Amino acid sequence: MKLLAWFCVLLASLVHSCPDVCTVCSVQHLCTECRAGWALHNHTCVDIDECGTERDICPPNSYCLNTEGSFKCRDCDQACVGCMGSGAARCRKCAPGYTFMGSKCLDVDECSERVLACHGPNDICTNTEGSFRCDCADGFTRRESVCVRKQKPGVQERGLFEDIQDDEVEVLQQMFFGVVLCALATLAAKGDMVYTSVFIGAAAAMTGYWLSDRGDRLLNNFFKGR
Repeated sequence: MKLLAWFCVLLASLVHSCPDVCTVCSVQHLCTECRAGWALHNHTCVDIDECGTERDICPPNSYCLNTEGSFKCRDCDQACVGCMGSGAARCRKCAPGYTFMGSKCLDVDECSERVLACHGPNDICTNTEGSFRCDCADGFTRRESVCVRKQKPGVQERGLFEDIQDDEVEVLQQMFFGVVLCALATLAAKGDMVYTSVFIGAAAAMTGYWLSDRGDRLLNNFFKGR
């Protein structure tokens, strides 16, 4: 009997207790004060929409989203500079790389503009969301902001004299020996016996090399002609 009475009292208290959003109720179980974020209206606590009021303290480039008894700040779409809600259709202004098309801020395709976004002759423009990038064409790699042709494995850049042919090398050698002989002849003309001896030796060596080289070529041509 006592247990039944206690259960009835508990049930009555639950039925007539204050709602969760109320902080104070009257004897008649009517709400007289509400929790923060709620306003009292006809003994009922009604949610306050903080957005658009002085309670809206969201930072720039975000918008206020009302919730039960409070609010949240959400970031604007990346296409927006300032917004009034979610999505590219609620932008106040368009971010760089976007433009208004109808009622939305849409991405600008910089690669289709008349003025090329990538200026290098071997650059390929690739459009990205709100921007673009310049990639090197196949077979090229970027070096100091310029696309240069890739080197094949095992191939090195040629040196200064690697393209010179054998006959050109011979001409250069003859020119070098000629300059040396002229210098020695000039010094020998002054009557210095040392330079005179060196000049005669160099001239003889040059003549012997020339005659032997020509002799080898004549013999080779003779045997090849047989």
